[in-house]
Amino acid sequence: MNILQINSSARSTGSESTRVADAIVARLQAANPGAALVRRDLATNPHPAIDEPTLGALFTPADQRTPEQAARVALDDALIAQAQAADAIVIGAPMYNFGITVQLKSWFDALARAGVTFRYTAEGPEGLLKNKKVYVALARGGVHKNGASDSQVPYLKTMLGFLGLTDVSFVYSEGHGMGPEAVAKAIADANEQIKEVA
Repeated sequence: MNILQINSSARSTGSESTRVADAIVARLQAANPGAALVRRDLATNPHPAIDEPTLGALFTPADQRTPEQAARVALDDALIAQAQAADAIVIGAPMYNFGITVQLKSWFDALARAGVTFRYTAEGPEGLLKNKKVYVALARGGVHKNGASDSQVPYLKTMLGFLGLTDVSFVYSEGHGMGPEAVAKAIADANEQIKEVA
């Protein structure tokens, strides 16, 4: 098994979403001895956001790109190759202002490439990253699961599904801004969910 772990918290230490993602990965490794792990921490190694030069590079034919354009596209190519090689993808996704982090958005923006990770057909879009299991570790200060304030999960389901990643399990760790008892309950609940999904 090849495991790809994406940590998208802005914090490199003390992140609950990263703790949950680490715990999921540990269970996968215990169940699959010898599993290979690639861990990408977007706090310490953020992927560059899309800007006008990036779009120019992506829409320039490969044989006509400048060295700078080729280098920029190569960053996205490497990220895409990691996802293509993975059998399981574990994403740490804290909620920032009701959405995903800018770090995770930049990762998705690089991952979504027409003709490579998705394509348009007469029947509609088709995701090309198929036959992979995805686990998403969600950490929130409040309690948002299944509520109108949770814009994260609908977005993630749409984005992952668009890429062909439809086998997705979510682990929730909620209430971290609501006092010590709520934090202890959130951690315990998340640990139980991990046992069920991984």
